[in-house]
Amino acid sequence: MGQTIAEKIIGAHLIEGKMIPGETIAIRIDQTLTQDATGTMTYLQFETMNLDRVKTDLSVSYVDHNTLQEDWKNMDDHRYLQSVAAKYGIWFSRPGNGICHQVHLERFGLPGKTLLGSDSHTPTGGGLGMLAIGAGGLDVAVAMGGGAFYLVMPKIIGVKLSGSLKSGVSAKDIILEVLRRETVKGGVGAVYEYFGSGVDALSIPQRATVTNMGAELGATSSVFPSDEQTRAYLADRGRGDGWIPLKADEDAQYDHVVEIDLSNLTPLAAQPHSPDNISPVADLAGIPVNQVVIGSCTNSSIDDLAAVAEMMKGKTVHPNVSAGIAPGSRATLLAADKAGILGELIRAGFRILESACGPCIGMGFAPKSEGVSLRTFNRNFKGRSGTADAKVYLVSPETAAAAAVTGVITDPCTMPFTKLDTRTFMLEGIRLAGDDMFIPPLTVEEAKKVTIERGPNIKPCPVPVPINDSAEFPVILKAGDNITTDDIAPAGAKVLPLRSNIPEISKFIFSPIDPQFWKRAQEAGSSIVVGGSNYGQGSSREHAALAPMYLGIKIVLTKSFARIHKANLINFGILPLVFKNADDYDKISQGDVLAIKDIHAFLSGADESIEIFNKTKDETYEALLQAEKRDRAILKAGGLIPYTGSGK
Repeated sequence: MGQTIAEKIIGAHLIEGKMIPGETIAIRIDQTLTQDATGTMTYLQFETMNLDRVKTDLSVSYVDHNTLQEDWKNMDDHRYLQSVAAKYGIWFSRPGNGICHQVHLERFGLPGKTLLGSDSHTPTGGGLGMLAIGAGGLDVAVAMGGGAFYLVMPKIIGVKLSGSLKSGVSAKDIILEVLRRETVKGGVGAVYEYFGSGVDALSIPQRATVTNMGAELGATSSVFPSDEQTRAYLADRGRGDGWIPLKADEDAQYDHVVEIDLSNLTPLAAQPHSPDNISPVADLAGIPVNQVVIGSCTNSSIDDLAAVAEMMKGKTVHPNVSAGIAPGSRATLLAADKAGILGELIRAGFRILESACGPCIGMGFAPKSEGVSLRTFNRNFKGRSGTADAKVYLVSPETAAAAAVTGVITDPCTMPFTKLDTRTFMLEGIRLAGDDMFIPPLTVEEAKKVTIERGPNIKPCPVPVPINDSAEFPVILKAGDNITTDDIAPAGAKVLPLRSNIPEISKFIFSPIDPQFWKRAQEAGSSIVVGGSNYGQGSSREHAALAPMYLGIKIVLTKSFARIHKANLINFGILPLVFKNADDYDKISQGDVLAIKDIHAFLSGADESIEIFNKTKDETYEALLQAEKRDRAILKAGGLIPYTGSGK
């Protein structure tokens, strides 16, 4: 039987296990990336390994999240990250160089390689034919140290594309259509693999838009073939010698196939407050808009900016709309300037924001109270924009530009425009940018002379304490379905600077849904959190597990988990249990005391279920631990750090 692209890459990197869906496997990692919001803790963890140098082919530290420097905290983190990179043989991308995923695509990505990143949108690299996976920072630290990355062998879902996109319809509409069909839970435990005649005409930036937002499916990764489009993209950027052809065999088998005729697609929008709350833009037409933002790692390429500039020619941003542009990289910014795109956008009334994540993570340019904001981003969780009651719609650059002109949601297909051929300008931007905003790794001898800089906000990573064999825990919080890591560990200008200080950031844990959580956690000592389905969706931020561990949460009991968050809970010694009977969720109330015993024997054995006794209501429930032998050993040790330190 033939193989899919994902199976070919996994097979070439397989260290342990068999490629059977649902089985635990371990793969070798070629490249890693971190960003500054997750990177400081990642490198603090890497330092505990006492290695002289990273052992990957390539590791890059990007600064793109915490660039709003209201005080010294973020800058201190940046100096720490730069000195760590110099010490351990890591490339350093300076602030202003751009968003990690777009810059990595432009500068380092190669087909057939594995990439592990401490950011959930790392699968962007799949647009180049990489197997790119988002993970918690501790998993990335282990990979940098030469360790394997463990995961459950994913099922492979095929997405067959045919036809071609009409004017006014873009790659963003492709992934929104996939989300409409598959939902934010549909991709858990899966890789989405794109194939078919419709793929041929999609540029690498278009493919990267699709693979980037595949993270919202809950997928392990998404991947496109490596073909002539890939070869030309790499050759244009001086990396043609790294190109290899890569496609699925004709008789490759998929778990199931989603078929999309691109010719029939219309502009789509994700309505508040979920990326899978999809409607045709035409059905939403006429809704007044207060803000438009074009950027993020999903839609900030030169092609995206060119489409907007063409639509804005001779026009001005509507008086009721505040409009912003955040180019995805410095190379894109320079190319847009060279092409006249930047000037056109400035003339039309767009504010030019830094080449960074910015508004996507609530770092500036927040909407007005109760405002409607159209964003070309990948997430629209409630409050993520920085404004708790804002209504955020996720749309294509073309749909965003149409609203910028008219002041209301407008189908871009009703507005005539053309697209520039941006290839020459992109190449010029690359040549202008060069590598001068990268600091390459030092030699081994030079690195020995480096002293790591540590500001007062940088605190050591707390070490987990193993769970007792038997214990009673209060239910400190009962949460609903689709709880995001933004709900657990919020982003934004107030909280993000505390990512390197777990004692301080723990004060904000669960604050968006329960401002009193930290106080109750302090009083409880040890506790349980109960949640609904798809608990922990969204960002890969391990702080959503690390800070709860610091606050004494020992068990999270839910209907189901998102992949990365479940792995992070295990890494920090928190038992991720699932109701055997989902109806038992309704029987538990916040404040109930739950008792569990013989935990160590359970973790040492192979039994999947364990009894939980509700002392408050005199009821017994069964919970499942869906974890392999290695994960159980990690949990028994108290987490991955003590497990690794034990020499296992």
